[in-house]
Amino acid sequence: MHYALVWFIWFLFTYVVLHSLAQIGISVLTYGIIRRDAQFRRAEIDEFLLTGLEPPISVVIPAYNEEATIVTSVRSMLQLRYSEHEIIVVNDGSRDATLQQLVKAFDLETFPQAYHARLRTQRVRAAYRSASHPRLRVLDKDNGGKADAINCGINAACYPLFCCVDADSILDRDSLLRVVQPFIEDASTVACGGTVRIANGCVVKDGNLLRAALPSSWLARFQIVEYLRGFLFGRMGWSRPNGLLIISGAFGVMRKDTVIEVGGYRHQTIGEDMELIVRMHRLLGKKGQPYRITYVPEPVCWTQAPEDRRTIKNQRVRWQRGLSESLWLNRGLLFAWPPRVAGWIAFPYFLLFEWFAPLLEFLGYFVLAWLLATDAVRVDTAALFIAIALGFGLLQSTLALLLEELSFHVYPRKRDLLLLFAGSVLENFGYRQLNVLWRLIGTWQWLRGKQGGWGAMQRQTMETKAPGPTRALGAPQPDP
Repeated sequence: MHYALVWFIWFLFTYVVLHSLAQIGISVLTYGIIRRDAQFRRAEIDEFLLTGLEPPISVVIPAYNEEATIVTSVRSMLQLRYSEHEIIVVNDGSRDATLQQLVKAFDLETFPQAYHARLRTQRVRAAYRSASHPRLRVLDKDNGGKADAINCGINAACYPLFCCVDADSILDRDSLLRVVQPFIEDASTVACGGTVRIANGCVVKDGNLLRAALPSSWLARFQIVEYLRGFLFGRMGWSRPNGLLIISGAFGVMRKDTVIEVGGYRHQTIGEDMELIVRMHRLLGKKGQPYRITYVPEPVCWTQAPEDRRTIKNQRVRWQRGLSESLWLNRGLLFAWPPRVAGWIAFPYFLLFEWFAPLLEFLGYFVLAWLLATDAVRVDTAALFIAIALGFGLLQSTLALLLEELSFHVYPRKRDLLLLFAGSVLENFGYRQLNVLWRLIGTWQWLRGKQGGWGAMQRQTMETKAPGPTRALGAPQPDP
């Protein structure tokens, strides 16, 4: 028995090393791509980005109980630099003052909304338009969940591309200009995601993020490190070979007709954003249709991260359930013919190194503790295993921070970088283990068939007072 458990520890050690090396390889590959594109990005000027020939976009904002952030988010969308776009807020039966805040802030008035309901949704109670902002419309509907709210917005969208943005988020002013570039460069592009960063601690005024800064909460700082490690550099690495399996529901642009063709957002899933992308890979690949699902790092969406343990737990449980649902419902993508990166490399990777990871890590802690208690393994040997595993995790986080600083330099203060490095160390002692437990709960809930919903988060207003003169990120520099 002890012999088998020792071999399991060796298997787990090999698994951790392979996973870490894969992550490091993806990060290095991503950095090479970003550096090769840097010269082009520096050469971009306003006349190149804003030509007036960009395809029009419908910005869809699903909202449920977002009274604290919805006005700031909509103001951010109204100030985007883009030739032609509309904003559609879908109030999904909120129980707070979300709708009332919108009516008051944007002079909403009812009007007869007519649209082609190509995707089934809950009943639309009323439609509003803004008397002061012609681009803004608001739909008030019965509660049906986030997927249902987005589908309702798609039905109402007038333009061929739609951009889904969370109601607790703001965009840099040039974000639409940058995220639409893949659609202009390659007609086969059906979806593109941008970067999601954490707004906690940042200076925000009138819907504009004026300065990036770190939050005071260590839980929020840990999440910044996570986002850099798993979102920014991981997704770019999968994007180039067309193996990207997720575009964040907080910020992504898609072709409306393609999304409707594959059935829209699925109501029965809690990870509707990933499930839709994986389904696109499966169905479009099955048809033999040329397509691209891509990611670009420059357009940035700033979103609120939870700062209390209960909300983080609920979020991570939902994420793991969403991952489980997405992979299971689209298991036909695994090794689908003809061979593609999404089905033959990305899907197995997510299955082995994302879905199985919390179970294996939990079993590793349990088995190692058992072996120590029964003197089947020496203390120094066990300590070496743990140190190597934590060391690889720290190496991944440190590399992500280094690449972030070399590529984007979002946090200019040295103190911020030191705090993030400290966070990358401290997260390994308690926070990481809690994440493993929360993800196991998510897997267990999925296995039990438990249904989920929007979930609740304690929102705080995003508006802050900026000390001294500042400039909105993405805004044009004043003439000298």
